Amino acid sequence: MTPPVRATRLSARDTLSEALAGILRRPGRAVLTALGTVLGVGSFVAVLGLTATLSSQIDGRFNVLTATEVTVQDVAAEHDEFAGPAFPADAEQRLRQVAGIAHAGVLWTVRLDPGTPVGALPTGSGGGATGDGGGTAVVAASPGAVAALTPTLRQGRLYDEFAERTHQRVAVLGSGVADRLGITTLATRPVVHIGQEPFTVAGIIADVERRPEHLLSVLVPRATAEELWGPPGPASASLLIDTELGAARQVAGLVPLALRPDHPEYLKAVPPPDPRALRSGVTSDLSALFLLLAGICLVIGAVGIANTTLVAVLERTGEIGLRRALGARGRHVWAQFLTESAALGALGGLVGTSLGELTVVGVSLVRDWTPVIHPATVAAAPLAGLLTGLLAGLHPAWRAARVEPAEALRR
Repeated sequence: MTPPVRATRLSARDTLSEALAGILRRPGRAVLTALGTVLGVGSFVAVLGLTATLSSQIDGRFNVLTATEVTVQDVAAEHDEFAGPAFPADAEQRLRQVAGIAHAGVLWTVRLDPGTPVGALPTGSGGGATGDGGGTAVVAASPGAVAALTPTLRQGRLYDEFAERTHQRVAVLGSGVADRLGITTLATRPVVHIGQEPFTVAGIIADVERRPEHLLSVLVPRATAEELWGPPGPASASLLIDTELGAARQVAGLVPLALRPDHPEYLKAVPPPDPRALRSGVTSDLSALFLLLAGICLVIGAVGIANTTLVAVLERTGEIGLRRALGARGRHVWAQFLTESAALGALGGLVGTSLGELTVVGVSLVRDWTPVIHPATVAAAPLAGLLTGLLAGLHPAWRAARVEPAEALRR
């Protein structure tokens, strides 16, 4: 009696061995096939790592700047059209009694006559350029307001309370205005003319941490501006306060009463937004955007693997037919090609994870940031490569399993 024919078996070890042999048979193609997954997974790790790193920088900036800034607006005209400016002349002295305030002062944009030039020479002197025909903003700012901008000086110094008290004709220029007027040094004791009024340039500001628009302005003492051009118009002046960390909301509640105990409603204090809510919104927006980009990269990698694997199936039709003729079942061929694509995906995931981490660290070093990469991202990235390879190999493996032995051997 003829013994029954035993069904062929393909162990997991044999499947992995055959898949690796198929990959190593064409190393160049294997590298190019895995390259799509490398780019996809590398982008996935890089964008998530850079998102976490950038979120950490946003945290610090919100805590140091946004969470310590309070703005007080003059809303006296909304309650009484004849009330006049709401800020008292001794506003800075009164605010020194409020705990938690580092710097504070009143500022507003001076209302000049249309066409009033701001330049390095007086109008009509005939000695050179007369300015920009009124295009430069002139801002009246008390010494405390200038300090609250947190400026970085390029040259010179800021004007002080003596200049404010004695109505000195001094000015501090933003870097943009200084460059526009051709003032590059204070060694020649330059003078800026606002209309026919001369102002000695005391300093040039290179940068500010708050209100960067004032880099395009000429800052003059508040008392001097009131003497020359009158008080600010209704709702045009504001009070800028730089507080200690954690004191902003308490300061916002005390300032209207400290400045105008008779009419605290004339002043509207605007505390900083809740940094946790603002940070959470920015972080979630960045994460959603970068996850979308990473997903697109992974899809591109999956299409690359599927394409190359399908071409390999067509080229190895004769090999597949021979295996089937020797007893291999369709599921064995399916498992072999699926394992090949999964191995390529996993390899690409590992290499892409390493490249993504190096990208995050490199960018952080260049920008002087602290790199932040969540362990879950590092653990999930190779698995994402493996899953990408599996999904990409499903259709080619199914095509390989359906190859008929007789038809394949005739080719």
